[in-house]
Amino acid sequence: MTEPSGQPLTGVREVKSAARTIDILEVLAARGNAPVTIRELCSVLNAPRSSIYALLRTLVEAGWVRTDPSRTTYSIGIRALLAGTTYLDADPLLKVIRPQLGLLGKQVGGTVNFGRLDGGHIVYLATWEAPGRERTVTRVGRRLPAHATALGQAALATLDPAALRAQLPADLAALTGRTIISHALLSRELAAVRRRGYAVEREQNTLGIACVAVAVDCGTGGVDALSVSLPLAKLTSGQERLVASALREAAATTEEIVGGLAGLLG
Repeated sequence: MTEPSGQPLTGVREVKSAARTIDILEVLAARGNAPVTIRELCSVLNAPRSSIYALLRTLVEAGWVRTDPSRTTYSIGIRALLAGTTYLDADPLLKVIRPQLGLLGKQVGGTVNFGRLDGGHIVYLATWEAPGRERTVTRVGRRLPAHATALGQAALATLDPAALRAQLPADLAALTGRTIISHALLSRELAAVRRRGYAVEREQNTLGIACVAVAVDCGTGGVDALSVSLPLAKLTSGQERLVASALREAAATTEEIVGGLAGLLG
């Protein structure tokens, strides 16, 4: 392939390097607080050590990746945090949604999360922590397998079969012993979500915690959901129905507000 001048196209190598750089950052982000060695990165990305090392060195110098003093392990850096924070702060939709989370959380006495479906995962974009149950590490910015969360199941249940297949991986990861890891069982669970109008999971991603969730149509082009999580012992069948009703009301209010501000948010 040539440029209009007849000279060979340049920059193909740089494009490949850019893609590999993104892959590195996504692997590190997925590992959370667990550092990764160069050997592990090379194995996961099927890339030569020399290439990965050169990219890591650049990322470390720029602050997107951090390393230990011996430069043997790597994890996500502060620049990635700043970029993510900018996204959250600049999204006008979240400014509308955050107050709704607090109102809902105070009403039901649970922690409230708002998330968006992203390639088989649910990304946590906003959270209201129930007093006395604040986390030492916020969920905002985390990605969890959609099949293992009520947020994700509520979102997945809105998809048609082709879109659902495109979102889910071939192997469903187990986060606890209660996680649904069978595609057939997940299909049945999503059918149940559609029938009752909300998703509910017990200890599928965190032991001792139960969660109820509903999908929210925020007109983003993506699939969003709203959830309430409570200690497992507190989510009785009666409480489940009360939380589900409050979630549906909050989702309807949010959709109404977002619809009314559609021109401004766009």
